[in-house]
Amino acid sequence: MTLNQRDIYTELLADVVAELPHAVRLQRLVGALRAYFGCGAVALLRLEEEHLRPVAVDGLVRDALGRRFAVGLHPRLGAILARRGVTCFHHDSVLPDPYDGLIDEHVGEPLPVHDCMGIRLELDGRAWGVLTLDALQVGTFDDAAQAELDGLTLLVETAIRTTRLEADIRALQLSRGKTPDNELPADESEIVGQSEAITGLLHELDVVADSELPVLLLGETGVGKELFAHRLHRLSRRSERPLVHVNCAALPESLAESELFGHVKGAFSGATGERPGRFEAADGGTLFLDEVGELPLAIQAKLLRTLQNGEIQRLGSDKPRRVDVRVIAATNRNLREHVRDGSFRADLYHRLSVYPIPIPPLRERGNDVLLLAGRFLELNRARLGMRSLRLSPAAQDALRRYRWPGNVRELEHVISRAALRSVSRGANRNDIVTLEPDLLDLDSLAPPSDASASVTNAAEAGHHHVALPAGTTLRDAVEQIQRDCIDQALRAQQGNWAQAARQLGIDASNLHKLAKRLGCK
Repeated sequence: MTLNQRDIYTELLADVVAELPHAVRLQRLVGALRAYFGCGAVALLRLEEEHLRPVAVDGLVRDALGRRFAVGLHPRLGAILARRGVTCFHHDSVLPDPYDGLIDEHVGEPLPVHDCMGIRLELDGRAWGVLTLDALQVGTFDDAAQAELDGLTLLVETAIRTTRLEADIRALQLSRGKTPDNELPADESEIVGQSEAITGLLHELDVVADSELPVLLLGETGVGKELFAHRLHRLSRRSERPLVHVNCAALPESLAESELFGHVKGAFSGATGERPGRFEAADGGTLFLDEVGELPLAIQAKLLRTLQNGEIQRLGSDKPRRVDVRVIAATNRNLREHVRDGSFRADLYHRLSVYPIPIPPLRERGNDVLLLAGRFLELNRARLGMRSLRLSPAAQDALRRYRWPGNVRELEHVISRAALRSVSRGANRNDIVTLEPDLLDLDSLAPPSDASASVTNAAEAGHHHVALPAGTTLRDAVEQIQRDCIDQALRAQQGNWAQAARQLGIDASNLHKLAKRLGCK
């Protein structure tokens, strides 16, 4: 042991009273405990409903922080959580270890015979989570070690309580109201990441959430705009009221007005009664307009009127209705360009983009890709009934190098496919299964980085010698190239629209709409 008993108490107490970022305080906590007990790994996990989420680890692989451990699927964690005091598992325990294959010193290998112990952590008489320690040497956690961990429990809980109190103070400073009793600050279970890009974004969302300003979330397909919209609502004054999600891309133009604003009996064929729209459903709360750039121009005018005066009019009715709704909109389009070409109203754009928030693509989030991969690895491990599922170092490097045109959604699909491939190729579900780069198959997935690259390639392949008729506008020329690119991609993919969209680097629903506008279908 590199720390004696006096050292460990002094170090932990010093960190409790020091002004430290919460992540730093908790990381120093697990690091000090690992040094004191001389063990292979220490993890601090917070209870979130039926899952335990690592908030600080020392000695586990990098992606461990992105994993979520279902209590019902990990009996050792369940046993620790079920009782107060130290729970110890010696080398002959038959219960599976949740960290099989995840110890840094034994990456991807079955753990050697070892000892484990852990404690249930409480705040205000309620379970907050657990602290676990894993040793690679038999007998490390003898009676004396267990007694020492029991004596340190109060200090560990004090460190967590201090972090929570600091979060409450910060919440008051931001005028956000109180933080739930068992919650640490700014860590949302759905949003995984520790990069500077994502932590800066989360802080910005914290600040703007309490305002009543409309927010426009900007980002590529697959970055998780819906998750950030949910976070904005959850941190707002309207959190107790409904959040209503409208996918504007899925609204048929003929029904869009009725869906948003409602209708009265007889407003159109089939309207046999009155029906409130999404704005009325969101009254007092938040309306999330996803893919707002897909709204037809006629609906944009009515949406603008609602944002201006807070009134809606059901289809077929002359009577206005007052609504109190905060609007959060999202798009993967460049709305400025659509304003210039006349497909999106400038006045509506300015109303929606009072506070625009760009969401960084996955390729700009550094090692967050590994934390997210850890999350998806654990989900697939549980779904497929596997003992352990992890990435080889080469696979981790491949994930970091790939450009991720489909962002987090694409990463989730890559990990799911790789896990299924490993099983289909004969991997034993009772072994520690390590995913290598060939299972990820990233090379075959890499499309051009965006649709413009495909347009450029197609133009170079077959259109750079075409003489355009006199009087052809630039827009006409671009649309012709777009038609040719879509036709070429569909032929290459045997008419498969989803594959053609992937080849062109755009969302499939957007490809259908573009093709319809260009007269390709």
